[in-house]
Amino acid sequence: MNVNPLHHFMNEAILEGRKAREHCAPNPPVGCVLVRNNRIIARGHTQPPGQDHAEAMALGQLPEASSSMTAYVTLEPCSFHGRTPSCAKTLIQNGVETVYVGMIDPDPRNNGKGIEMLRSAGIQVHLGMMKDIIEQDLKDFLTG
Repeated sequence: MNVNPLHHFMNEAILEGRKAREHCAPNPPVGCVLVRNNRIIARGHTQPPGQDHAEAMALGQLPEASSSMTAYVTLEPCSFHGRTPSCAKTLIQNGVETVYVGMIDPDPRNNGKGIEMLRSAGIQVHLGMMKDIIEQDLKDFLTG
């Protein structure tokens, strides 16, 4: 049976996000995988409050600045700087060319703004991959 590689990578991001469930509250348990040449090169998930979000954790695993990467993220990267820097801005600054996002973050501080930032920077953004599974995983953590 052939598995769609895009779904495979988003499923890996979902599994990564589930690792955060016990320690990330009140933040949602987000997962991220970075892919280059059809291979996962880094993984991340939401850390306890004040520590790295999924995207920053994954990018922090790379030995140097990179390019030609695709990110698979379960929830829209945050657009705002809170206890941690904006994940959308971090993706923009670190060579990500395409981002697959499972669902928009309904938090009023975000709610599409992270997607707008990525697209304004010339990054291709694809929305809604495996959204039903991700909504189920995140339902107890999302505010809107």
